[in-house]
Amino acid sequence: MPPRENGHDEPVIRDNRKIDPETGQVRDTTATQEAPHSEAVEAQDGELAAQLAERTSDLQRLQAEYTNYRRRVERDRVAVREQAVAGALTELLPVLDDIGRARDHGELTGGFAKVAESLEAAVTKLGLSPFGQKGDLFDPMVHEALMHSYSPEVTEPTAVEVLQPGYRMGDRVLRPARVAVAEPGEDAPPASDDDDN
Repeated sequence: MPPRENGHDEPVIRDNRKIDPETGQVRDTTATQEAPHSEAVEAQDGELAAQLAERTSDLQRLQAEYTNYRRRVERDRVAVREQAVAGALTELLPVLDDIGRARDHGELTGGFAKVAESLEAAVTKLGLSPFGQKGDLFDPMVHEALMHSYSPEVTEPTAVEVLQPGYRMGDRVLRPARVAVAEPGEDAPPASDDDDN
């Protein structure tokens, strides 16, 4: 008779009963089964720990990507809103110029004055603010010089007349102030640092 698969000629019988039938005592089966079983459990635990670490890393990476995506979308949403408001306000600047000219000539009366005030209040609420006053120091970042002259009354390049006010929305210049600029002439007193004190 050929040997069986387990390498024995006879069948192998294992007694897995928890109580010994001869003595009636509870058998200690942990010692016989724990060694091979504990190695398998440790190997399985190590594999599960590695998978858990990998999944945790993937989840943290995806969460960071999602957080960055949300921030980017919010930043883009704010930028698009500001750009849309700035575009609409830029289209209203000629109307505001006409209202200013009508006010200067005394033609802003009655119901038209109320409409003008409402329009100016609405654009101010949206963040539009005029700038450019007579006597401001000339700043090429916010002023556009349309005329140039020399004057002994100024010590630095100065806007001596505002031809058209400038407008900004927050820090963004929508239109520079168009001004007439005067510089000190040859007979003007030299500027000194003591004038500031």
